[in-house]
Amino acid sequence: MFTLSVILQVILGLGFLFFGVTKFISKQMVEGFEHFGLPQWLRVVTGVLEILGAAGLIVGIWNPVIAILSSIGLAITMFFAILTHARARDPFSSMVMPGILLILLVIVAFLN
Repeated sequence: MFTLSVILQVILGLGFLFFGVTKFISKQMVEGFEHFGLPQWLRVVTGVLEILGAAGLIVGIWNPVIAILSSIGLAITMFFAILTHARARDPFSSMVMPGILLILLVIVAFLN
């Protein structure tokens, strides 16, 4: 189970690092937050939280408590991403990726 946890933490850590950085550099993210009616400062906060969570998942390979806290924090972020898409009446397909990520993050929390 340790190996599975490490693999998930590395994949999710790299993914959330990418997602967090795109919150700062992607015009699509700016437009997305406008579409949702969310302030741009929340885009920045979300990006910072995703980058910190990514770092926590990687560091969590050696410190399970950090892995648990990071995965729970990112899972909460994904839960709110799903709610945001639902509130905007976006198609179900836009909620699939945050849903999968939420499930994988919960698995990481349990494995640690």
